[in-house]
Amino acid sequence: MSAQHEGDTPPLVVEVEGPYACFTRPEFKTERFSYPVMTPSAAKGLLEAIFWKPEFQYVIERIEVLTPIRWFSVRRNEVTDTVSSEWVRRAMADTSVRFDAETKRDQRMMTGLREVAYRITAQVRMQPHADAPPAKYRDQFRRRVERGACFSQPFLGTREFSASFTPRTERPPIASSEDFGAMLHSIDYSGGQETYRWFHARMDSGVMTIPERGAELPGAASSRTGGRE
Repeated sequence: MSAQHEGDTPPLVVEVEGPYACFTRPEFKTERFSYPVMTPSAAKGLLEAIFWKPEFQYVIERIEVLTPIRWFSVRRNEVTDTVSSEWVRRAMADTSVRFDAETKRDQRMMTGLREVAYRITAQVRMQPHADAPPAKYRDQFRRRVERGACFSQPFLGTREFSASFTPRTERPPIASSEDFGAMLHSIDYSGGQETYRWFHARMDSGVMTIPERGAELPGAASSRTGGRE
C-alpha cells in the first residue's frame, strides 16, 4: 500500500485534560518554561501513548483550548546529570557503583500551566509498508479511547504531569485569540540528530490550526546531536 494521507476521512478526535502541564520551550536550556498551549509534538506523543503501530503516523490538524490559560511557577530540586545505559549495566554488575544524587542536585524554576484541557483532532498517514486499511487503525484508536485503554500513561509535556482522556464532548473552546509566534512543531530524530521544525502558532477563538509540516528556521541551530529530552 502506498503512503497516503487520509484527509477525506473522519478525523480522530480525543479530549485530554490534567491538573498541570509543561510544554517546554526548547530554547530554554536550564529553566523549564512552557508554551501557553499544547504543542503538536506533545499532542502526537500523547496519541501514541494511547495507540500506536509502525504502520502509520499521526498528523495533528487542530488543537482546541477548552479552559482558560492559567500559569503556575515552582522551584524544585533536580539532578544535573543523567545516567547512560552503559552506566546502568555497570551498576547492575558491580553493586559498589553508585549515583550520588546529593552532589549533583540543583534547584531550577519551572513555569507551567494548570487546569488544562484540550481537544485534539488528527489524521493518520499510512506508511509504505502498511498492508491494512487505515479504517482498521482508526477504529482501534476510537475503541481504546472509549475504554480508557492506553499503551502507556499519557502525559502533558512532562511525564510527571499525567493526562486523562475521553471521547469528544460538546464543550466549546475558549473565546480567546492570541498570536503565540514561533512554536515547536516537531522533532526529527533521523540520522542520529535532532532536527527542530517550527511553525507560526496562532489561536483564533480558542482553536489553533496546525500545518502538516513545520519549517527549519534559516540560520538557527535547529539540528544537534544528543539524546531525547
